[in-house]
Amino acid sequence: MSIADVQVVRSARRKRTVSARLVGTRLEVRIPATMSAAEEREVVERFVRRFRAQAQQRDSLDSDALARRADALNQRYFGGKLRIASVRYVTNQQRRFGSCSVNTGRIRIADRVARLPAWVRDYVLLHELAHLVQPNHSPAFWRIVNRYPLTERARGYLMAVGMEAIEAQSPDDGKVNR
Repeated sequence: MSIADVQVVRSARRKRTVSARLVGTRLEVRIPATMSAAEEREVVERFVRRFRAQAQQRDSLDSDALARRADALNQRYFGGKLRIASVRYVTNQQRRFGSCSVNTGRIRIADRVARLPAWVRDYVLLHELAHLVQPNHSPAFWRIVNRYPLTERARGYLMAVGMEAIEAQSPDDGKVNR
């Protein structure tokens, strides 16, 4: 992302808070009117760094690489039989880390999953791929998912970082134990 311009808006109503937002390619920084020029420079530099870092993170979400990885997992765990229409990162999944539209074959992965270790991303992908075979969380579904050797470890990791509900899956019957 390129920030073409920075506009500083001083406000007499602001006493201590600062804020910033992107308006097109212009970064609008709002500060108290009483802030010194040195403080202003520091605040503006901090916001420019933050917005650039966020943009770089968004740009690093390579959905093409994600789709290639899904194809590799399809080959390895499903013999290449799954028909995947698309796999991509999305920014609008706050509660889930992935979703699968069984009817269309579209898989969407939450952008925050991109920051996780590769073996956890693989688990999330495999979980969604398994829905193309079993569109539920039945025992048959979990038998498919559990073919991935790091399933239990990945689920534990997701629980530890607060991304998956803390539920124990019985390996024998697939029932959820709370």
